[in-house]
Amino acid sequence: MKAGELIDTHAHVYVENYGEGVGEMLNRAQAAGVARICMPNIDLASVPQMYAVADAYPWCHPMMGLHPCSVTMDWQEVLDEMESLLDKRSHIAIGETGLDYHWDLTYKAEQIAALERQISWSREMDLPIVLHTREALDDTIALIRKHQDGRLRGVFHCYGESREQLDQIKDLGFYVGLGGVLTYKKVLLREELQEDDLDYIVLETDSPYLSPMPHRGKQNEPSYMVHVLEVLAAALDMDRATVADRTSQNAMDLYPRLGELIRSTQAEG
Repeated sequence: MKAGELIDTHAHVYVENYGEGVGEMLNRAQAAGVARICMPNIDLASVPQMYAVADAYPWCHPMMGLHPCSVTMDWQEVLDEMESLLDKRSHIAIGETGLDYHWDLTYKAEQIAALERQISWSREMDLPIVLHTREALDDTIALIRKHQDGRLRGVFHCYGESREQLDQIKDLGFYVGLGGVLTYKKVLLREELQEDDLDYIVLETDSPYLSPMPHRGKQNEPSYMVHVLEVLAAALDMDRATVADRTSQNAMDLYPRLGELIRSTQAEG
């Protein structure tokens, strides 16, 4: 990593939204200073596309997990197959997983059970866990607290909730991923951030979703992360280069396998 380079800690750059333009989109990311992209998985159907991008672009790194919105009655069989995939190649994290109560509560119990199984993977495999939570943050925090035995680490991605909940997440030793939501006008968190919060912050885009201002409403991509960096630096009253370096180091600490890859590449260079 060079000074000022960024790590997008959460981007679905493998989805069909990008089509044949994925190469151009990734070139724009590199031109904008995004040196690494971390790819959370969604379900079994998304795995081949994610692996294809990882193989073609070695600076894009796969995770393995089941998104809560993809949890149905067959969740145990799906996780059995995902567990076997974890043994076949390297992944930087478990995820994304979590709880989502926004659309449908039909499989609420199954979401909780699936999350708890993936939490067990995180601890047993010594991999961080990447958490999606929508209208379920308190329940997600409670589950992490229940299972936190000192081995569990990870990130609450796409964070935009209260100061109180942020402090609870920090107390658990977890990071928060800040993306496009931070740039929206009505997000109170932006006004409540403090300099010491930076030790627990990583940057993300959640591409192709949740584009930051001034691209809100359009398809998101990792190159837009510079707008998140600018807003975060202003909120903390710090220069952008410092925030870029600190958040990139946090990303390497969050994802140790990614950190090892970066350091080995630098040593070879």
